[in-house]
Amino acid sequence: MDGFVAVFQLLVSLALIFLILLHAGRGGGVSDMFGGGMSSGNITGSTVVERNLDRLTVLVAVLFSATTFLLTWLLA
Repeated sequence: MDGFVAVFQLLVSLALIFLILLHAGRGGGVSDMFGGGMSSGNITGSTVVERNLDRLTVLVAVLFSATTFLLTWLLA
C-alpha cells in the first residue's frame, strides 16, 4: 500500500509541476506555446482555457495534499 501511494504521489507531483509551469506569468510563460497568449484583446481578462487550467491546478494540488497526509499517516 505504501509503495502504491508513493508512486501516485510522485505522478501527482510531476503533474503539479507541469501545470504550474503552464500558467502565464508576466512574460507569458510556457502557455504561449499552446495558445494561451492569444487572448490579448479579450475584455474579461481570462479565457476558458485559463480558467480550466486554474481549476485543474487546484484539483491536482488538493490531490497532492491528500496523498501527502495519507503517506504521513501510513508511515507514522
